[in-house]
Amino acid sequence: MRSMRIHPGIRGFVRAGSVPLLLLVASGTAGTAQAAGPDFQYVGRDDRVHGLTAPQGCVEAKGGGSRAVTNSTRGTATFYREPGCAGSPAAVLGPGSVSQIKPYFASVRFPSITRAQQP
Repeated sequence: MRSMRIHPGIRGFVRAGSVPLLLLVASGTAGTAQAAGPDFQYVGRDDRVHGLTAPQGCVEAKGGGSRAVTNSTRGTATFYREPGCAGSPAAVLGPGSVSQIKPYFASVRFPSITRAQQP
């Protein structure tokens, strides 16, 4: 039976006990990817969770917005009962806030951020 040869650099790496460290780094990366979710989330009238990343301007609420809303954006979200952000605002939700918008909303307006204003 033929034995396998391990490169001396890899042999020292494994012997030093660095394998668990690699696993921690890999699992930490996966955790970071999960944490980086949508900036704005809401539960629609269709009972599905909808999410938007970096929303700007007027956005239609797919599935019809109702119930819980999470605004993790840096700006204020203004809710409208009509599509196209028409009519009077129905509610306003500040940055970093969670609330319920009842009975529903059809569109949301977010501040438009120019490239020069981005961090």
